[in-house]
Amino acid sequence: MPIYLWNGKNRAGDKKKGELEAASPEAAALHLKNMGMIPDKVKEKPKDIAEIFPALAPRVTINDLVVFTRQFAVMVDAGLPLVQCLQILADQQENITFKNTLRAVRSDVESGLTFADSLGKHPKVFDDLFVNLVAAGEVGGILDTILNRLAIQLEKQEKLRRQLKGAMVYPATVSVIAVACIVLLLVKVIPVFEQMFADFGGALPGPTQSVINLSNFLQAYIHYMIGAVVVVATSYLQARSRSMAFRYQTDNIMLNMPIFGNIIKKVAVARFTRTLGTMISSGVPILDGLDIVAKTAGNMIIEEELQSTRQAISEGETIAEPLQGSKVFPGMMVQMVAVGEETGSMEAMLTKIADFYDEEVDAAVGGLTAMLEPIMMVFMGGSIGTILIAMYLPIFTIADTIT
Repeated sequence: MPIYLWNGKNRAGDKKKGELEAASPEAAALHLKNMGMIPDKVKEKPKDIAEIFPALAPRVTINDLVVFTRQFAVMVDAGLPLVQCLQILADQQENITFKNTLRAVRSDVESGLTFADSLGKHPKVFDDLFVNLVAAGEVGGILDTILNRLAIQLEKQEKLRRQLKGAMVYPATVSVIAVACIVLLLVKVIPVFEQMFADFGGALPGPTQSVINLSNFLQAYIHYMIGAVVVVATSYLQARSRSMAFRYQTDNIMLNMPIFGNIIKKVAVARFTRTLGTMISSGVPILDGLDIVAKTAGNMIIEEELQSTRQAISEGETIAEPLQGSKVFPGMMVQMVAVGEETGSMEAMLTKIADFYDEEVDAAVGGLTAMLEPIMMVFMGGSIGTILIAMYLPIFTIADTIT
């Protein structure tokens, strides 16, 4: 429904203004009168630029979802109706994309859909995990508890994402600065030295001539090189999105990369165990839980192993049995899962495994950062130092000749 801006007076004569959803200006005016307001002006709210150009719409972040679920849980626990909760949270939401999504969810709930079904109509904002846990909460009458668990789950996922992102920011930044400095030297500074050496005449030392040749090459082809990088990056992203075979191969390469592959596996274990533990404790059937965890794994190799595990469980095996010999999930995790199944404490065991691997990721990321820092500094210093020494070699030769 469209949104209308209004201003008017209340029964005491005080001026008021605001906005509300209604089917028409007349319906908006009638709603205001029922609220005890005397409307002076009611007009449709102009569309936001993000509504006109959807590509410019802001993305709904994990933090937006965490704040929403926390606040929604408090309101539900306080006994507020779902529609009122959604209205309040939509009105106070600054992210226009999330605001419109919540208004659409509220409208669907008012029309008779369940809360979970209404959320499911917006998969770009609410994923399968979110929707299925909410459905379990509605059925079990523990929606506030489920929402709190969801908030914790989202916070843990965001923490893992920030850890990996933080581990790559420093080396990526240093690498970009180093490459930029080297290119700047070769394209802008070296030609000045080349002209000076040409004026002196004579043959140049081997290292100096090599640097000058590299400079000339970059000056001639740097635009083509930048274009090639853009084309390769774009082609890679398109191939990942369109070709399942290509995505499978690249996912396999990522898992087997030195150092980084080990971190990816630990993140996968932490995410799998925490998500499955949350779903089991919320009353979601284990087969449904495994299917959802597999689809949200983000890696086709991991998804394949989890779907194989799900199939084996449906045929009567335990969770631990099909995970034996896994290329992703370590033996220690499998043994702990087996113990959890035998003792009937699967939820608690999965949470302990997730906490353990969260700490493992912390340690691995810290070690990676500590290792990459000196490597990047040596690369940057060595590259620039080599270029500078090569440029000064002819000057030393000229000085020796003069003396």
